Amino acid sequence: MGITRDSRHKRSATGARPSFYRKKRQFELGRQAANTRLGPKRIHDVRVRGGNIKSRALRLDSGNFAWGSEHITAKSRILGVVYNASNNELVRTNTLVKGAVIQIDATPFRMAYEKHYGQPVTKRRAAGAQPTEEVKKSNHVERKLVERRKDAKLDLLVEQQFAAGRLYAVISSRPGQSGRADGYILEGQELEFYIRRLRSAKSKHA
Repeated sequence: MGITRDSRHKRSATGARPSFYRKKRQFELGRQAANTRLGPKRIHDVRVRGGNIKSRALRLDSGNFAWGSEHITAKSRILGVVYNASNNELVRTNTLVKGAVIQIDATPFRMAYEKHYGQPVTKRRAAGAQPTEEVKKSNHVERKLVERRKDAKLDLLVEQQFAAGRLYAVISSRPGQSGRADGYILEGQELEFYIRRLRSAKSKHA
């Protein structure tokens, strides 16, 4: 039997079974879950109703992520899944789904921040990071950077993550439907919430 999305097979609230008046129809058809995993990019096209095409991602290793407070979006490497509210098994198997909390490479965002403000994103450098050479700037550029630095406020929890070279992010796209794992970097109260959840999960397993 194929996967179906109809409701004719369900019982009513009283437990009654609806009368069987027709067989399955193609417009009720469901498909196997994509279960997008972490790995070298592998995307299949699926022909769907109306001749439309969906991109079914089977493996992904990167995505576009937005840093909301800094108005920066960059392509970054996905390092692993760290939390999923629905199922811990999806964390163990590194399954990429919408709403999953993941860790991404901080390098593209660190470079964009340092270029914009002309100062290091954190006093502590990430392990193995090479010190950058000082480039001579004109007085005009220096004045512009000094003006920008007045607004350079960084969340303490985000700064700690930059020191480690990894950032927490959430996937906001649907990899099994769009073939992309795009999302946004966690910060503020949302970041605090997920860090609390991760700590409590670690203490349970300890």
